[in-house]
Amino acid sequence: MPVKVFERILDLFEAEGINTLFGIPDPNFVHMFHLAEERGWNVIAPHHEESAGFMAEAVSRMTGRPAVCIGTLGPGVANLAGAMMCAKVENSPVVFLGGQRARITEQRVRRGRIQFVSQAALFEPSVKYCASIEYADQTDEIIREGLRKALSGTPGPVYIEYPSQVIQQELEVPPALPPRSYRLVDQTAGPDRIAEAVRYIGAAERPILLVGHGVHTARAGASVKALADLMACPVIQTSGGTSYIEGLEDRTFPYGFSAAAIDAVVTSDLCLAIGTELGEPVHYGKGRHWVANEANRRWILVEQDPQAIGVNRSVDVPLVGDLRAVVPQLVEALKDTPRSPAPGLDGWIQQDAAQLAELAETAPSGMSPVHPARLIVEATKVFPREGIMVRDGGATTIFGWTYSQAKPHDVMWNQNFGHLGTGLPYAIGASVAEGRRRPLMLITGDSSFQFHIAELETAARLSLPLVCVVAVDYAWGLEVGVYKRTFGQGSLETGTHWSTRTRLDKVAEGFGCYGEYVETDEEIGPAIKRAYASGRPGVIHVAVDPKANSEEMPSYDEFRTWYAEGTQ
Repeated sequence: MPVKVFERILDLFEAEGINTLFGIPDPNFVHMFHLAEERGWNVIAPHHEESAGFMAEAVSRMTGRPAVCIGTLGPGVANLAGAMMCAKVENSPVVFLGGQRARITEQRVRRGRIQFVSQAALFEPSVKYCASIEYADQTDEIIREGLRKALSGTPGPVYIEYPSQVIQQELEVPPALPPRSYRLVDQTAGPDRIAEAVRYIGAAERPILLVGHGVHTARAGASVKALADLMACPVIQTSGGTSYIEGLEDRTFPYGFSAAAIDAVVTSDLCLAIGTELGEPVHYGKGRHWVANEANRRWILVEQDPQAIGVNRSVDVPLVGDLRAVVPQLVEALKDTPRSPAPGLDGWIQQDAAQLAELAETAPSGMSPVHPARLIVEATKVFPREGIMVRDGGATTIFGWTYSQAKPHDVMWNQNFGHLGTGLPYAIGASVAEGRRRPLMLITGDSSFQFHIAELETAARLSLPLVCVVAVDYAWGLEVGVYKRTFGQGSLETGTHWSTRTRLDKVAEGFGCYGEYVETDEEIGPAIKRAYASGRPGVIHVAVDPKANSEEMPSYDEFRTWYAEGTQ
């Protein structure tokens, strides 16, 4: 039976397990939206296409599969640009679909055309693959090539468009192929390399696991947990991979922000790195905390992209393959020779727990407005154990790295790109991906929250179990601090302050959400609980001390070392 192009595109995505799309419908896509909803897809229309891109990225992170986002021709596609760039830097396999006017329009030598720009050339540098479905019979090969490129090597986004005359054309095609029939899946490492890695692990006295963002986005926590149990060693989180693997919470320490993590890194004689690019925030695995014992430390790197091997630092054993396949190989090879607990492990567990408890005890309290460190402590104390944590903002996120009392199994934020305003769209996408069941907490600064504040209506429309805890200092707090450090106290802080009459709790109520205003420590936890109990998305407007927010950010010197080339 003939199928139309838009129907075939859905078939090809369904073969990859994709059943969600984000975007604002227009004539090029209404048929696809209508059919997707008939088939039982989640079809989510946000209030801005950039939000749609961030929502799709969150779905990809929560499912371990590609996700789909759509932009209408011209301005809609233009609005996707920021989300495309973020997905590229964050290594997220998002398929961005764009509409376009008929090719007869594009090739005319004319001026003053409506809702038109040559799109593909503008976005080609921001994606791994850029193509246009010019003829109906190219649909399969182009969509499959997009998925192949998005998932091969280092994952990333692709952009595919089609001119309006193509979408309604018909095709005679067989059923869609499964992924294994047209692209490499479950790539394993060679047995000789696995055997070499096992020998290094067996010979090590103080091994560590360095676990990055890729473990979370691959949904590989269970297999990494099995490996960590066999190695009986500490787990060091990169700052991009701050989701805690269930069952490993006590012996997982954040790189750079935990004394236990630093000690474990310095004394380690073997580092098995999984799901990390070994980028600037871990000092390329060779600077700062790695220097002292560099000569005695061996490196094993699990990496899907062979071109990434040895770029940021030398590696003793590269295990090239999909970590979802390679980590089980290591588990199988080590299962008969489990290690005894690494020396110092119990001490590091106790040290880290004591540090966390001390931070909770010493975070300044009794202030009104609230000290931002105390906000983090009080909010994360009531974070639901099964919840999803979402981070956004500059100063607020820096306070969160140090003072958080929660150990969430899923964390959403973008370390590499540092794109503000992703928090609310990420929360919506993450909730849609997991069926809107698990509670979510977004902890964000006020400036970041306002980027896509209209998506509160989307959250309310979907009845998401989301509470947004907003640290409000009526300023770009991180940038205020930059002015103070650059020009001194009392200098002009141009462009960093905005109206103190803004009430984000009232804005939330206007969108149909629960809103509450807080200005003391003891109100924070109860307000969050009331928001969850309301059955509506909630916004807790927490007035925070602007001086503390701009001047007392913890571990700021550590954060600045991320900029390895000294640019900041």
